[in-house]
Amino acid sequence: MKLGECLAHELDGTREWTLKLLADIDGDAWGFQPAPGLAHPLWLCGHLAVSQHTLIHVRCLGGGVLDESFVGHFPIGRPVLSLGEHAYPPPSEARRVMDEVHARTLEAVSRMSDALLSEPAFGAGGAPHPHYKDKLGAVVHCSRHEAFHAGQLAMLRRLTGRPFLR
Repeated sequence: MKLGECLAHELDGTREWTLKLLADIDGDAWGFQPAPGLAHPLWLCGHLAVSQHTLIHVRCLGGGVLDESFVGHFPIGRPVLSLGEHAYPPPSEARRVMDEVHARTLEAVSRMSDALLSEPAFGAGGAPHPHYKDKLGAVVHCSRHEAFHAGQLAMLRRLTGRPFLR
């Protein structure tokens, strides 16, 4: 197995766990926030789609796959607005986009050569990113980033009375 294929396998394994955590989220639970400004499941779905788009397609491949109108709903580094404060796409649309970006990401990553993965990858505006220095690091960070947010989803599930998953 080539490195790109191995990385795609890792990304997909992380996504499988995220999808298990989302499987029984419905109704008002999509907008549940333990406190104002904190993430809710709908925001996390959109954020994960935007993050894969940015880390893989923009930082590694030089071109985006998402429309900016979707990206604009899920800004990084600001308090997360509630469903009452912002007109987010519906959960079904966020999930559809999340799935579509993931499929395109797996296809792209599985084809990445070792030479491409060793090239530099930068953060916003070309500045060095605090979590990676090359495209391999950006792909690894993408999986690590999703696992971090899967932990948030696991906590949100428990706070809304859903069972522990293994």
